Amino acid sequence: MYKIVDRATVGLNLELYEVEAPRIAKSRQCGQFAIVRPFDHSERIPLTIAAVDKDKGTITFIAQIVGKTTREMSTLNVGDYMCDVAGPLGHPSEIIKYPQVESGKDPVVVVVGGGLGTAVVYPQAVALKESGNTIVSIVGARSKELLLMTDKLGEVSREVICTTNDGSAGRQGFVTEALKDLIEELKGKGSVVAVYTAGPVIMMKAVCDVTRPYGIKTIVSLNPIMVDGTGMCGGCRVTINGETKFACVDGPEFDGHSVDFDELMARLSTYRDKEQEKLKSYEHKHECRMFKQLDENGNK
Repeated sequence: MYKIVDRATVGLNLELYEVEAPRIAKSRQCGQFAIVRPFDHSERIPLTIAAVDKDKGTITFIAQIVGKTTREMSTLNVGDYMCDVAGPLGHPSEIIKYPQVESGKDPVVVVVGGGLGTAVVYPQAVALKESGNTIVSIVGARSKELLLMTDKLGEVSREVICTTNDGSAGRQGFVTEALKDLIEELKGKGSVVAVYTAGPVIMMKAVCDVTRPYGIKTIVSLNPIMVDGTGMCGGCRVTINGETKFACVDGPEFDGHSVDFDELMARLSTYRDKEQEKLKSYEHKHECRMFKQLDENGNK
């Protein structure tokens, strides 16, 4: 059992959970994830470990309340316990000090987060900064209520660029437009040497389309397709350079220019109907319980 020591709402339907897990906190490296089961009857879900506190022995997750299991998890509060937290899993991020590619030009590493993917690129930004790199962060969301961790990223970034689809915060538009403008802007006074990105698969594909003509190394995190997290279910198969890999045990991070994104997006939709059925069944059951309780109390 894993005790929740802190919980906070960090955005619209976005919840932060700090959980006691000293052995995971001690060994976790940037980019790794854990498999979480809120209750003994819950499904297993993979969540990126967004932060650790080795002194306290805690790890931090950020979850978006979109499905049955995250809805169940949202009923837990500080002092409650999660049934299972298994990890750390997956290969750590490739964190290096990037050298200058042109004399006199400052190399820049860009992290690009879309929605919940910002919780994935934040620890990468921290680790890259600690390795001596200059960081620029680009964060995107549909609206300002969904922007995540901009203040935290500001602590390790030379600049944080926010974009929203509706223009409610930052510049209106997509992260890809901001990234292309940044690459062009830095041509004369610096250079983008690498991009780390996480978020919706369609967004990561678009980021790779932007960086490919420039030959900029681009690392994508394929967390969205993971299911079991241990390689046994085979649900996270991806094609990398024509070879089949499992996102959970061979990743979750890959060279974005080598990913077959069209196949990946098709696979993501395979169980969408079943996921929606499960969520509707859960909501119906709990609504019935609520109304039953009201009847017994004579309030309805």
